[in-house]
Amino acid sequence: MPRHFTHLHVHTQYSLLDGAARLKDMFNACNDMGMSHIAMTDHGNLHGAYDFFHQAKKAGVTPIIGIEAYVAPESRRNKRKIQWGQPHQKRDDVSGSGG
Repeated sequence: MPRHFTHLHVHTQYSLLDGAARLKDMFNACNDMGMSHIAMTDHGNLHGAYDFFHQAKKAGVTPIIGIEAYVAPESRRNKRKIQWGQPHQKRDDVSGSGG
């Protein structure tokens, strides 16, 4: 894998029910594949950010800290669909409708 490639959507062991990547193993794999950077984008939390940052630096990998977040414009219990953006925008237009 080329050194300029960076995974930007990665769930670690801190992403409950979805993450399988153990930090130490992940950074070893980065070094084995020649990847100089990697992101952490766990679901709805940054619990692993401190460990991710320090272990990445120790492994010589540049950490990119992110999060996969969800937006509830009202209450998270309100399940009705909300139309975002302008009526002329397509429903899958991420610049306006948001899904």
